Amino acid sequence: MRNLTIILGCGRLGSSIANYSSQMGENVVVVDPNKLSFEKLNDAFSGITIASDSTDIDELRDAGLEDAKEVVITTGDDNVNLFLAYVCCKIFEVPYIYVRFDDPDKGLLIQGMPIKAIYPFQLSLDRFNLLRAGVEK
Repeated sequence: MRNLTIILGCGRLGSSIANYSSQMGENVVVVDPNKLSFEKLNDAFSGITIASDSTDIDELRDAGLEDAKEVVITTGDDNVNLFLAYVCCKIFEVPYIYVRFDDPDKGLLIQGMPIKAIYPFQLSLDRFNLLRAGVEK
């Protein structure tokens, strides 16, 4: 039974999602090559942290990707994120895959696949439009 949420990349976005998922009671594993990035996780984080290269298939297997119900890919490199999205989809058959891209053109490369793209610029633009319209204060 797939019961893990795996976060690949523990920057601002990855750590925020990891903190939230942990707070919601999910089983969370965070993978990042830099141990210092785990300092972004709050004191209430109850998941597992693994300092490892997320492009290493064996390391992903050891992190539990075969048991993942979802994976959130938030490294700082769009090409790495694209590669990891394909690996999670085609090799590990993770049911829910979310991938962060800075370049919206990368989204064209996952069309027709069960992968959802997150575009930080779009989220910022949406927020700006809400603020401008007076919906949020």
